[in-house]
Amino acid sequence: MRSTGIRRTVAALGVSALALTACGGNTDDSASGKTRITVNCMPPKSAKVDRGFFEEDVAAFEKQNPDIDVVAHDAFPCQDPKTFDAKLAGGQMEDVFYTYFTDARHVVDIDQAADLTPYVKELKSYGTIQQQLRDIYTVDGKIYGIPRTGYSMGLIYNRALFEKAGLDPDRPPTTWAEVRTAARKIAGLGGGTVGYADYSAQNQGGWHFTAELYSQGGDVVSPDGKKATVDTPEGRAVLQTLHDMRWTDDSMGSKQLLVINDAQQLMGSGKLGMYLAAPDNIPILVKEKGAAYEDIAIAPMPGGRATLVGGDGYMVGKKASPAQIRAGLKWLDHMFLTPGDGFLGDHARAKRHDAPVGLPEPRLFTGAADAKDQQVKKANANVPVENYQPFLDGNASLDMKIEPPHAQQIYSVLDGVVSAVLAKEDADIDRLLKDASGKIDGILARG
Repeated sequence: MRSTGIRRTVAALGVSALALTACGGNTDDSASGKTRITVNCMPPKSAKVDRGFFEEDVAAFEKQNPDIDVVAHDAFPCQDPKTFDAKLAGGQMEDVFYTYFTDARHVVDIDQAADLTPYVKELKSYGTIQQQLRDIYTVDGKIYGIPRTGYSMGLIYNRALFEKAGLDPDRPPTTWAEVRTAARKIAGLGGGTVGYADYSAQNQGGWHFTAELYSQGGDVVSPDGKKATVDTPEGRAVLQTLHDMRWTDDSMGSKQLLVINDAQQLMGSGKLGMYLAAPDNIPILVKEKGAAYEDIAIAPMPGGRATLVGGDGYMVGKKASPAQIRAGLKWLDHMFLTPGDGFLGDHARAKRHDAPVGLPEPRLFTGAADAKDQQVKKANANVPVENYQPFLDGNASLDMKIEPPHAQQIYSVLDGVVSAVLAKEDADIDRLLKDASGKIDGILARG
């Protein structure tokens, strides 16, 4: 799962809109002398700065490549699990389309991805991308996609509430026992303050259960991907901690079945002490939910064992012509994969428009490309980077674990487990895990 899908959402930037179309396309428009490609994950109009940057960069690309016509489609979220497969099967997917890391193998398995192997030598940036990220889009030795961003989960917390509760904001919790203690103290402030919040709906509860299970040293499926491994001491520890925080400590509030927006609203209003998220939540908390950068910090995943990592990239449709594949790779290089430039790399432009620079993000590049990216980011940082140092320091000792196969289906099963524990004080944890294990085994057996 992508944590938010959009990096920034701030004040308006006046840039003329591009012409948009409403459906996917596989027509390269060669009769006009141009190669036309449709692309998705254009920020929505509500994300005015991101939208402006995207349009500006597409216009610059078309000026540099007058033989290529880019038709962008906006979307939020960039990939909707409910419609993704239907768009692929119905031929409605864009030529160059966004995917979560977890969907790369699935798109290949259903034969909807173009083999990019003969073309990646034309992608200038490909060799500079972290190998473990490239491997996500490599299946049976063939390359089917290009990674764009990554994220890792951590513990976002409110420094101001920590201080009010007598906690040291420079020493955030590093174990789940410490999280529980801190949450109890924060909830004790009263006035509707919640110590710790967690998701339990729309597959997001299953996503967080997975992250919490990783943090305990457990896993969701066996290494060979054939059996569920949630009915374990580590799985029970996750649920028992949530149960005790909810029912014994009363530190999670009475409202449950929360999703990401609920936690963000609580944190932005100063009523939430902690929740799990990736760093890209921070600008949303400030720009949309009313928080201040000075008050928001992030620590590594409690537990000290592992954290969940994910991310996204782009694939090219099976029906794309060679000219469209080449055009799509050029577009990816220009938009996302040039340090110091483009939609994700132009940190100086972001700073000029009061978009956040300096958030703790996993490194996409290696070598000289990474050095340049880090130098430009550091030179333009406009957020309190000291608030994120515990996260960066702690991540260095954690295992980085990607989401499980068939993640969305598995998360749907685990949603029910988490919601039951948070909604029913007498929920049978052993029965819930046993039933979930059987359902996940069925998902894995179906492939």
